[in-house]
Amino acid sequence: MANTNTLKFYLDRADEARKQAEAATLSHVRDRCRRSEAAWTQLAERVAATEKMRIKQMMLKAASLPE
Repeated sequence: MANTNTLKFYLDRADEARKQAEAATLSHVRDRCRRSEAAWTQLAERVAATEKMRIKQMMLKAASLPE
């Protein structure tokens, strides 16, 4: 599913930024990487929340269908 791939992509980017921050020797580079990690993490959280809401809506819709 596209959202799953997107979520994985965002989480992978956040992990990469975290690793770069840990390896950075310059404080401004470390700060930039941490900001990048936070941004990627926030995007991943948004995708996860949207997916959770989509599943909930699908379940409510399915429950209201006549059998």
